[in-house]
This record gives sequence, C-alpha cells and structure tokens, in this order.
Amino acid sequence: MDSENPASPDHYFSARPASASQPTERRFLYRGQILSFRVDRGVFGSHGLDPGTALLIEALDVQPADEVLDIGCGWGAVGIAAAKSAPQGRVVMTDVNRRAVYLARGNARRNGIENVEVRSGRLFAPVAGDRFDVVATNPPYHAGRPLILELLEQAPTHLKPGGRFLMVGKGSQGIKFYQGWMEQAWGAVEVRVRGSGYRVLEARPDHLQT
Repeated sequence: MDSENPASPDHYFSARPASASQPTERRFLYRGQILSFRVDRGVFGSHGLDPGTALLIEALDVQPADEVLDIGCGWGAVGIAAAKSAPQGRVVMTDVNRRAVYLARGNARRNGIENVEVRSGRLFAPVAGDRFDVVATNPPYHAGRPLILELLEQAPTHLKPGGRFLMVGKGSQGIKFYQGWMEQAWGAVEVRVRGSGYRVLEARPDHLQT
C-alpha cells in the first residue's frame, strides 16, 4: 500500500498504480535555485519532498562530472538535484512505477535538465552493464526485505572503482538491519548524516566490483 495513504489500493512499487491520478505542483530550494515539480498519487512523495529524500539530497556530494544512478526515482527529486550538481556528467533515473517515470521525465524538462535520462524497470534491470560514480536510493521499503537485499546484492557491480553507494532510511524501515548487512558484506559503512529519525548510509564496496 502507499505508505502515505493507507487507504490507497496500491503502493509506490506498483508498476501501474491503481490510484486515480490527481497531480499537484510542488517546489523546493536547491543550492539557491527553486526547482519545480509535478507530483501525483500512486507515487512516493505525493505530498511533497519527504524528510528522508531531503536528507539524501543533502548527503549526495555529487561532483561536476559524476555519473549518477537514482534507483526508485519517484517524481525525480534526487536525480534532478544530482543533475544540477553534475553539469558535465549524466544522471540515470529508474523506477518500476510508470506514473513515476512519466512524472520524472516531465519534471526534468520543467527544470531545464538535459543531462538526465529516465528509464522504466525493476531495480538495476534498466541499467544492465552500466556503471556509475554514485548510486543513490530511497528504496521501496514497503515492497519487503527480500527486494531491498536484492538491491544491495546487485549494487556493487554497477559502481565504478571508488564509486559510492548511498541509501536513506529510518529505524521503522529497518535501516539499522541494512547497515549491519552492508558492514558484514561490504566492510566499512559511514553514516553520512542524520535527521528526523533518518540516516543516510554511504559505502564504497570496491572489493566486490568486477
């Protein structure tokens, strides 16, 4: 179910949301510029920028030529912010939710972002064979632990040498469990920033990149 609306007939990991479309406009300030977005029901963050996503954007630290992957992009807040920070790089945003993909593409155009591509599909399937400097995600926790672990298991093979993986979550979503899993499987994991009950984890699983 949609984590923001318990009465919703679907959740934000649905490929085709059953919720009736009801788009609204949202804005937020990023590095001195106002970014404008269209959001909608059936997509995560339908009421606006949630605290976890805002914290992830704060922690990205994207460099001007970085190649960035935003997994589970929703309406595009993380990916579009990353693209603004990497004018000589590129950003790929992916989501299984087709309404989210439609919104993210439109929001990139709305903000004049050209160095971004939005692809439809599950987890890393849309970027098979691609590698990035940064992989960032606010994952679909309500889709269940097996899916989150699948995401974590696949992440290292989509990072360039020295690449960074960032994930945001809070205690009720099991972020401490996933931090422990990452530490055991990958080694050192840094808590980049905390706030509003959330934490952003960063890891560089170089030894697992093949």
